[in-house]
Amino acid sequence: MTDNLLLTFNAGSSTVKIGIFKVDGERPKRIGKAVVDFGTYPLTLHLKEGPEQFDLPLEGEAGDDLAELMDEVFRELGKHFDLNAVTSAGHRIVHGGDVFDGPVELTTETITKVQSLTELAPLHQPQALRMIRAVRRLRPTLFQTGSFDTTFHTTQADLVRRFAIPRAYHDQGIKRYGFHGLSYRYVAGALVREAPDLASGKVIIAHLGSGASLCAIENGESRDSSMGFSTLDGIPMATRPGWLDPGVLLHFLGPLGKSIEEVEDMLYHKSGLLGVSDLSGDTRELIGDGGSQAQEAIDLFALRIAGEVGRLASTLGGLDALVFTAGIGENQPEVRKRIADRLRWLGVELDVAANDSNALKISTPAAGVAVYVIPTDEERMIAEECLATLNSQP
Repeated sequence: MTDNLLLTFNAGSSTVKIGIFKVDGERPKRIGKAVVDFGTYPLTLHLKEGPEQFDLPLEGEAGDDLAELMDEVFRELGKHFDLNAVTSAGHRIVHGGDVFDGPVELTTETITKVQSLTELAPLHQPQALRMIRAVRRLRPTLFQTGSFDTTFHTTQADLVRRFAIPRAYHDQGIKRYGFHGLSYRYVAGALVREAPDLASGKVIIAHLGSGASLCAIENGESRDSSMGFSTLDGIPMATRPGWLDPGVLLHFLGPLGKSIEEVEDMLYHKSGLLGVSDLSGDTRELIGDGGSQAQEAIDLFALRIAGEVGRLASTLGGLDALVFTAGIGENQPEVRKRIADRLRWLGVELDVAANDSNALKISTPAAGVAVYVIPTDEERMIAEECLATLNSQP
């Protein structure tokens, strides 16, 4: 008997990550992982996990309609996996607004609602939608679900989500939403398995990648986060600035005469670590560079993260554990050290050897705050939510 398979799609502006899972009881088991890289010419399919690994140039193009390209991707993956056994597919969707509070089946009606939220995430929502439509066109009867980055944060109090602007705008949806929710949900669940006594307490998770944010969690639920209305908010990122005085935007648009399109491009693609260093948005390159601008970028990154930990600890009323995750958080001891050095006042103290080896627990026994490194797995979270939604069907 052929095992049922489940696919996950995590679509970004330059890549789409594809997870291939075998449905084994109530828990999906990953058997493959592929990435389609839109940033190369020709486009490239990377099979990173599975029967074999390879890098394969593709003939298709990444236009508004991805059906032809994904048909080619499915054909190539079909040489290594039985894609005829695929019974469901889950998609990561950045913004659920106040419309969605959990994963949903993607029907014509729910896809229309997802599209209605595009103006809240203009650079992210269209990527997910074009992938959803491509898969739907190629596999029209396939059960598809959407998992939202915002829904994990719906447990936040209205006070936390509110901006100090006229109430009418809050009621129209201009509020703090929070993102990276799939990552936080996964890591919070992993902490239950690794340190159950801490998981029920006051925890801050730092999701540090090219996109980065922090989340305050209590009893496994989101209480506050660094990202707010958009994915530009919070701490500096690879190419995004994080917090920015609104007066700076008025200055760009007014006296400096920049267009909205120019400002948008600068904020999403030319700011953050790249903007400060004038070199790179990649912390690995910046740490390896001895130049003062590169080091200033890393120090600013650490300063703002440490400051946000302090703010989030205030929301929680204390702090029991700090957890690092995502590409930078999981793999770069120097960045963790610079952040921790600024948090000694809070009781954070790292074990040098444990930190250098990316161990699970990297704090000293005497530290007042336990510090962990837990790898995230957004694709598994999407797969689990997809399977749960499928199994809940009447």
